[in-house]
Amino acid sequence: MNILITGCNGQLGNELQLQQAACSEHRFFNTDVQDLDITDAEAIQAYVDGHEIDGIVNCAAYTAVDKAESDPLLCHRLNAVAPAYLAEAIERRGGFLIQVSTDYVFDGTHHTPYVETDDPCPNSMYGRTKLEGETAAQDHCQRTMIIRTAWLYSTFGNNFVKTMLRLGRERLELGVVFDQIGTPTYARDLASVIMTAIRQGVKPGVYHFTDEGTASWYDFTKAIHRMAGISSCHVRPLHTAEYPTPAKRPHYSVLDKTKIKQAYGIEIPHWEESLAECVCQLEQA
Repeated sequence: MNILITGCNGQLGNELQLQQAACSEHRFFNTDVQDLDITDAEAIQAYVDGHEIDGIVNCAAYTAVDKAESDPLLCHRLNAVAPAYLAEAIERRGGFLIQVSTDYVFDGTHHTPYVETDDPCPNSMYGRTKLEGETAAQDHCQRTMIIRTAWLYSTFGNNFVKTMLRLGRERLELGVVFDQIGTPTYARDLASVIMTAIRQGVKPGVYHFTDEGTASWYDFTKAIHRMAGISSCHVRPLHTAEYPTPAKRPHYSVLDKTKIKQAYGIEIPHWEESLAECVCQLEQA
């Protein structure tokens, strides 16, 4: 198959590129904005037809959660309109679309892990547009697989792990929110399950994927520092109210992974196990 990857310069896109060699039976076309404007329906159709694309993995998105509150038009075009265009183009070829989504489609008021059938209730521009993107993708392509994930980090780009490593070495004290609970997810692990879906066959529907376990941002930071041997920085727990942001965050956004584990027969590593590997790579770089 010929498979189009959008957003190839992001965290997930880079991780997917690293795993493509092990999936040599398929040909991958890795693109970013300079190669393909996914907000241009005609450009997408021309690319998909010209390269005889059989499937699309859409890793591209507007992910600046706070900035999205003051930039709703671009956020909507990238997160809601673009998936519709991608879905329409690949549907004409009878192909599949894997659309990456987010825990932000939920408001975070649950106290047990969210399952795929729970009603979404986003409370931010980012969450609302990502939910619109899910709906648009499914409306326009019968073979759409939605994968919601959360708290993504990697050795690529800017992310929470890199920021905490830097601040931990620059500061003697750091305040981090402790009353928002989720699951840190290594982008490598998400890339792995996407490649598994491609190899085994894309199964349409909504799925949840993060690493196993739960943590607060405070717990996450303490683990990052412990694994990097940073002991000079005191990490202080903060209430969300002490760290106001333009976009409202879900207080509890743990995702239940039972469906995707059963669908593809996979085991998912605990977030601390994967974090240790990522920190080790960053420290050796």
